[in-house]
Amino acid sequence: MNADQPTIQPIALAHARSFHACLDAVAREQRYLAQVAAPPLAKLTDFVRDSVANDLAQFVAVVDDQVVGWADVLPHWAPALAHRGSLGMGILPAWRGQGLGRRLLLACITKAWGRGISRIELEARADNDAAIRLYERMGFAHEATHQRGMYLDGRYHDTRQMCLLKPAV
Repeated sequence: MNADQPTIQPIALAHARSFHACLDAVAREQRYLAQVAAPPLAKLTDFVRDSVANDLAQFVAVVDDQVVGWADVLPHWAPALAHRGSLGMGILPAWRGQGLGRRLLLACITKAWGRGISRIELEARADNDAAIRLYERMGFAHEATHQRGMYLDGRYHDTRQMCLLKPAV
């Protein structure tokens, strides 16, 4: 692990390749994400290009020009649900447990509120205790448990649905 403190930055097209590698590494753990590998680099690059063009709430943690974590709040596509955003995030193993998730979440939440999102939703594996504790500390409330919400490598896993509502002004 690098001794430098990661910087939190809005995602840029220049991050696409490194973001792809980070996403792929976390996905291949088959513990934290619903996907088991990153999509093809070209598809992910298009996703980043769209995120940048639409000024979405997507941030990366960067050390020495390498993405070591990310978080994003992506708005729902349907007009009646456009006030809702879906949270996704991941951090490379060497950088977990150091407050990086909180920093990424704060950046995303602040930007999402500023972009008109008033409800942020997430779904996490029920056995992902560290992430669930982080979400609780950040104010997310439990809404539901999805029994057998994920199926990976021949095993079912329950998931927790949580949300954070924008405070009334």
